[in-house]
Amino acid sequence: MHRILKKARYTFKRYFGDLPVKIPKFLSLFKRFKPYVRWFILALTFGFILHTLRVNWQQILTVRFSPHVFPKLITALGVTLLAHVWSGWVWYWIVRLLNAPVSTTWAVITYLKTNLGKYLPGNVWHFVGRVQFLRSSGAPIGVSIVGVILEPVLMAVAALALVVAILPSTFLQSLILIGILVLVHPRVLNPILSRLAKTKMKQTDFEGQPIIPKLSNYPVKPLIGEVIFVVLRGSGFLLCFLSLDVITIRDSWVILGAFSFAWLLGLVVPGAPGGLGVFEATALAVLTPQFPVEIVLGAVALYRLNSTLAEVLGAGLAFIDERWNLILARRSPEPTPSRGMISSQVTSTDA
Repeated sequence: MHRILKKARYTFKRYFGDLPVKIPKFLSLFKRFKPYVRWFILALTFGFILHTLRVNWQQILTVRFSPHVFPKLITALGVTLLAHVWSGWVWYWIVRLLNAPVSTTWAVITYLKTNLGKYLPGNVWHFVGRVQFLRSSGAPIGVSIVGVILEPVLMAVAALALVVAILPSTFLQSLILIGILVLVHPRVLNPILSRLAKTKMKQTDFEGQPIIPKLSNYPVKPLIGEVIFVVLRGSGFLLCFLSLDVITIRDSWVILGAFSFAWLLGLVVPGAPGGLGVFEATALAVLTPQFPVEIVLGAVALYRLNSTLAEVLGAGLAFIDERWNLILARRSPEPTPSRGMISSQVTSTDA
């Protein structure tokens, strides 16, 4: 046994002894080529989609909408819009978990207004807008950055948990699910948030060395909220699928699991603004073995159109609501809570 351990140590030192030196060099090299990696991923995904379109063009021309297609698509639009509004509410829970002095109304309005920023070059402008809103509300810059970063982290954990939960139940699946939930524990999550916050500060050119806040409790409420958000988005995709084909209850679970996986990759893969291209390519790769490729292509195209319309509609409604609140604030003799006010109404809302 001693000889085996000695040989194992020797082998490890021989092949991995200089790993602490190689890792910083690799990270430095990755940062240098990161912009090209983004374009490569984008080109690869769009190339796959265009190839699929070219090969299956004849089948796509035969696709016909199912009966009552317009009520289904309108319902899909409404469900997706509701998902975005709900996500804004969950974001309010997240920033209040960090004691940011914001009100529910202005948090949801800001979330919806900045949602379209993810489609701009750089894929950081929705983050910048939300950080600026939190700072104008009186939150420290460290709280503002962590409050913005924590949201996609919880989204990714929620989507991954859904993917694992929908798979056939096994003991290994239960262990993986427990491991995913452990990732959100403050002892594990706080170092991750600290590193992500520093990276995001470099990307957005924020000056100074802010104090990065740490979570003291397990974020149960925001995590459940993000699970509901992913389910709502998946329901919108499911309705787009139903507008082209009839599916069973078992198929709906498969589609929801595939959507969660494709949406997760669209969220975490760099270089894809709003998951554009990555989501479509992943959904095609996962669903086409079980469903006709022309149906999957049509459902993916309808979902992307539906999602974009919902985001534009949400931003428009948020802008109208913001103007309306400002008009009421001017007419009202009593002050109305605004972005920069730290009032007792925030506390009463939480209660």
